[in-house]
Amino acid sequence: MNAVRVRAPASSANLGPGYDVLAAALSLQLELEVEETGSFSVTSELAGVPLDRSNLCVRAFESLHPADRVSFRISSDIPLGAGLGSSAAAAVAGLVAAQRLYGIEAPAYEHAVALEGHPDNAAAALLGGFVVCSDGPPLRLEPPPGLAAVIAIPGHALPTSEARALLPLEVPIADAVYNVAHAALLVLGVATGDLELISRGLSDRLHQPRREPLYPRSMELVSRARALGALGATISGAGPSVLLWSRVELRAAVCDAVRAAAPDWRVRAIGFAAAGVEATEL
Repeated sequence: MNAVRVRAPASSANLGPGYDVLAAALSLQLELEVEETGSFSVTSELAGVPLDRSNLCVRAFESLHPADRVSFRISSDIPLGAGLGSSAAAAVAGLVAAQRLYGIEAPAYEHAVALEGHPDNAAAALLGGFVVCSDGPPLRLEPPPGLAAVIAIPGHALPTSEARALLPLEVPIADAVYNVAHAALLVLGVATGDLELISRGLSDRLHQPRREPLYPRSMELVSRARALGALGATISGAGPSVLLWSRVELRAAVCDAVRAAAPDWRVRAIGFAAAGVEATEL
């Protein structure tokens, strides 16, 4: 084998109350083709993607094997800087490409976390479905039948570091208890396929309200989600994108309602992805 194609999904972290713990894989994808051509190169039509060794796909690949004789081709429908796990998908794709191309045995999850810094996004990109991250290996849950999503993406990006800077080192115990309760409801709803429990479990008091000054329109959309026909909504990762949770049969109507509410945003009907990263020999 001297060429491999790797596809890694987008992801949404936090999922409301599960700050730095919960995430879900989404049906948007990054695709990476890696081939031994005898020389190093990176090609991509994506704006803002580095075409040298600073590229995250390449950095991940080279954490396991030199890329001196390897060419990389990158395409993706995951927006950059939108809180949709584009960095995790790139890191996971590069790692898995090196593993498959050279038969390298390496702990992909640990390597991805070290490179990208977000265990929740890394786990979702690797495993697919819904993931719960703690101090051990991540746990995975299947996406419930009948659950779909709409993603609303404003026209500006937001660095994760800027969003994290607004969070305090300590929070009121009432807020912590509130989030524990709602995270438990959300996980139970996902595990049992109870969409009403999922709807009840999407509320958060730890991070989203404190970040509202960074994306007031995103938070306004979150607050209006049920009026727009959704089960609820969450800020995706550090934002500013909004993930609206929907019943499958209502997704098109929710998508239309969100487009009307935010006509200058990109709005897409998507799904929760059961599959994680996948590699195919070329």
